[in-house]
Formats: sequence, structure tokens, C-alpha cells
Amino acid sequence: MTALPATAPPTAPAGTYRNPVLDADWSDPDAIRVGDDYYLTASSFGRAPGLPILHSRDLVNWRIIGHALQRLEPEQAFTAPRHDCGVWAPSIRHHAGRFWIFWGDPDHGIYQISAEDVRGPWSRPHLLKAGRGLIDPCPLWDDDGRAYLVHAWAKSRSGIKNRLTGHRMSPDGRELLDQGRTVVDGDALPGWFTLEGPKLYRHGGWYWIFAPAGGVETGWQGAFRSRDVFGPYEERIVLAQGRTGVNGPHQGAWVRAADGSDWFLHFQQRGAYGRVVHLQPMRWSGEGRGEEAGWPVIGDEGEPVAAHRPPVPAESPAAPATDDDFPGGRFGHQWSWTANPGQGWTVAHGGDGLRLACRRTADAHDLRRLPNVLVQRMPGRPCTVEVELRLDGAGAGARAGLAVLGDAFAWIGLERDALGTRLVHRFAEPAAEHERDAAHSRPAPEGRAHLRVELLPGARCLFSARTGDDTAFRPSGPPFAATPWRWVGAQLGLFAAAPEGGGPAGTAAFTRFRVT
Repeated sequence: MTALPATAPPTAPAGTYRNPVLDADWSDPDAIRVGDDYYLTASSFGRAPGLPILHSRDLVNWRIIGHALQRLEPEQAFTAPRHDCGVWAPSIRHHAGRFWIFWGDPDHGIYQISAEDVRGPWSRPHLLKAGRGLIDPCPLWDDDGRAYLVHAWAKSRSGIKNRLTGHRMSPDGRELLDQGRTVVDGDALPGWFTLEGPKLYRHGGWYWIFAPAGGVETGWQGAFRSRDVFGPYEERIVLAQGRTGVNGPHQGAWVRAADGSDWFLHFQQRGAYGRVVHLQPMRWSGEGRGEEAGWPVIGDEGEPVAAHRPPVPAESPAAPATDDDFPGGRFGHQWSWTANPGQGWTVAHGGDGLRLACRRTADAHDLRRLPNVLVQRMPGRPCTVEVELRLDGAGAGARAGLAVLGDAFAWIGLERDALGTRLVHRFAEPAAEHERDAAHSRPAPEGRAHLRVELLPGARCLFSARTGDDTAFRPSGPPFAATPWRWVGAQLGLFAAAPEGGGPAGTAAFTRFRVT
């Protein structure tokens, strides 16, 4: 899909918010309210730590407060990057004084973790149902104490798609009590395809499954209701693009605010920017007229809204962190590795700044294969990203830099050769096995550089740097078009690497990472 333009939105009228409320790749969001607090998690795929936890008091302004999953399991499957695998479409719930997250790994099965405090510690992943193609699980604890689980299927692993399966589950979430049965068969619904991402609720005497269909780029949000958790279900499309510019609005979370108002968080696929998150008002068609709950009505009579009043008076504007001074040599919650981290990837010290070891590897020239790339989501609007870098050590071939990483990648940074340290800018197109020089390199006195990438409309990236006595940033090469992986948006990355060989290859010190 061609990247959609990233343009600064018009100012929202006073007292309203403007969509998207999370303008970056927070894929497959699910959210809950506990008291006056809202918590959201999202797909993290093959990155570690995974399962980010975001907090809000108004459903509009979100801050990232941690991760629920420190390492992916099974460990041996994630020692190298598997960018589109791992954690798919989690569900977060609060039950019996604990927070619960269920997710599907399409290659291994359905996992579950829980914690008394949303900030942790979280339990180790428990494999609830083993198998290939098991995705998008969601639990429900019913009023009578019984528990259920519904999930979807990935055809790429199982040969099954367009089908939702339901199970009885033990109340402790540790065991499924039956073999499962089909509760919704999308093939039996004229015009429905790629039915997935179910969220299971109980409301107004009905069991409800909110589930998207039609694919991530062009699909819609469906709602299904039944008097019995195992069906039969009747269906209705409750959110679609309609006359708006919001393509494929679907897959997310119904949340009831403290004042009783209803809201729906969903994603929109935006090419290299990934899946950005919108907030829609929601109501029930029958409520207020002495009728049963009826059907959910999302947005403006089933079409996404661009702006709306928030559930409660909005807090001060906030968004998940991007900037980092790396205090004490540690990185913030916005960062993850592209695989399970190994020993010695970072160098501990007492001051500010991140020190990465130039890890020796045969894949030093392909950032897509490096597990020790530290990444965060690429913002969905034009901005400038800067970081300062110092490359220490005498290892020939040692390199470090600032990258835009996807199915294609580009980076600017420093590399050591027999003549000293030089500024380099390199890139690789999708499916290319080796990177290429984007511009002529130049000396970097004292092994230092101030690196910059300007993220322009249409996900175009313009690299530049300052070295030595430069008083201004000097452009390096033509604009680079950021690309996603299959399910994951492009990411900003910091890395340090060196070719195979003996002995330490040195370290890279990153300071003052800024997104403005």
C-alpha cells in the first residue's frame, strides 16, 4: 500500500479532541477502564520488551508506563528478528483483582499472563492453547462465574480463516474445558471475508462479539449478538469508511467511561506509519427509549468522526514518550529490541547517554537481520529526529547510527576503517541482500557526529549530519521512502555492530535523542 500523506491536522475546536489520538503504530489496540483510569495495550510482534501498557485519564491523552512481557517465548524462537511474528492482537481485561492479557502467537498458540498491578510484576507466559494459526483471543468472565474464550484463525499457518471459535475456560484462565466450536462462520455471511480480531462482551442480556472483517486496509467493524455465548449470532456492520478519508476503520475496543458514555478505539492502516488509533463516540440504538440495548452505533451514524468532545474534560496534552536522554545509561519505555536481548548489548555506566556494544555478527550489513537494534515507532506526522553519536574503539568495520527500519531501511552514522572514523549513509531496498552507499562518505573528526532525519509528508525521509567544524547540517543523499513490514509500520532505530572477528570492537555512545 502506498503511504498516505502525513499532514498536520487542523486545530480541533475548543473542548474537542482530533483523531487520531495515537498517531503512530499502536497496532490492534485493546483497552479497559478500571475506576477512573484507562489502560491500553497493542500488538508488539517480535519486539522485546513487548505488550506495551499505556495509561490515560481521558481516552485522548496517553502515556506509556511499561511493558507486560519482558521476553518472548519460546526463547529460542526469538533470538533473531521475526518482525511480523510474535505477539498478535492482545486483549486486556481486569477480573478478580487482577489484570489479564491474552494474545495469539500465530506459530505457537494462545498465551496468557496476569498481574495484580498493571505496572507489574506480570506472571510468566502460560501457553493456554498450543497450535499454529491461533490468533486474536479474548476472554469473558460471565456474571455466573463461568469463563469463556473466543479466538480467530490465521490462514497462513492453519489453512483456516474467516471463522471465530469459542471455548469454555476455567475461571483461573489456565485451561480450556472443551475442544472448541465455531461460533461465527464468516463464509456463511454474504459479503463478509477475513473475519478476525474478536472481542467478547456481555451487555443488555446479550453476548456481543465485536469483530472486524474485510482486511486491514479496506475493511469494516462488525458486531454480533446472541442470547447464548455459542450462538447463533446475528450480525451488523457498525463502522465503515463511508464518505470519510479514514480507510479500513476497525479492530479495537469498546470502553464505557465512568459517566456511562460509550467509546470505541480502533485502528486505521496508514502504510509506513503503521496502524494509528482513533477514538469514536458510541451509543446503543435502543437505550434511552425504554428498549433493549439494540445495536452499537459508532462514530457519526457508523462513519468515523474527525473531532469530538472527549469523555471527560481533557487533561494537559500528552502522548507516548519519544525523546530520551538515557539517564544512567538506561533507555525509556518507548524502546524495544528487535528480538530477545542478549548479555552485553548495552554497557552500564553512571552518567547520561546510551552505550551500545558494537556486537560482532555476520549480519552487520543488514539491519533487518540484527537483533540488537533498539527501535521505537515512527511518528505519523512530519517531524525531525536528532541524536548525537560518538564511536569509540579501534575495531575495523565497527559502525553505529540512526536508522529508519522496515522492509527497506536506511541509516546515517559512523564507521571505522583503516584511515579512521567516517560519516556514512547507506540504504537497502526491499528484498535487497546488501546495503548500498547513499552518498559519498566524509571524515568524522574525533569519531563524533550529530545525526538527523527529517520525516517528510508521504513517509519520505531526508538524512543529514554535522561533523567536525560544520555549523549547519549537511544533507546526505536523496530522500528515502520508508516502508513497513507486512503488519508492522516503519520504526526509528539505534544500532551498533561490527563484522565477525576476534576481540572487542568498541562501543557507540548515543546522547540527546529528540523528536521535534
